[in-house]
Amino acid sequence: MSLFPQLALSTLITGITISLHLIGLAGLMRLIRGHRRRAPSPDAILHDVLGIAGAAFGLFVLHAAEIWLYAALYALSGTLGSFEEALYFSTSTYTTIGYGDVVLPRGWRLLGAIEGATGLILLGWSTAFFVSVVGRIRMLELDAGDR
Repeated sequence: MSLFPQLALSTLITGITISLHLIGLAGLMRLIRGHRRRAPSPDAILHDVLGIAGAAFGLFVLHAAEIWLYAALYALSGTLGSFEEALYFSTSTYTTIGYGDVVLPRGWRLLGAIEGATGLILLGWSTAFFVSVVGRIRMLELDAGDR
């Protein structure tokens, strides 16, 4: 695949993964807000732990879906030998580990590089979200302690 089709495909899949991430984070925020409103006072710590664990699991599922999306593209295009190989490559690229034992053919390398950049940004976004959730729960605990 030449440069411009690679850029077009990269732009499309990056837009899809960013949109998926935005929708996923919005859904997680909605769940966490609803979870917090239902928090019973005597079990507030357990409730907070469940909220934090739920947020972490939700983020894991969100990133897994994004990795699988890239893997499906590689597998359906026949770029890599099998779906397992595509999933392995996508996971190591998205997380920027990049072992280098599986590589894309020359006409697909730009897409792989852009997947790495996208994964780095989305993982950072998730980290900021998670820190914000934990900080907000901590702030609510402090407010409750002042009463």
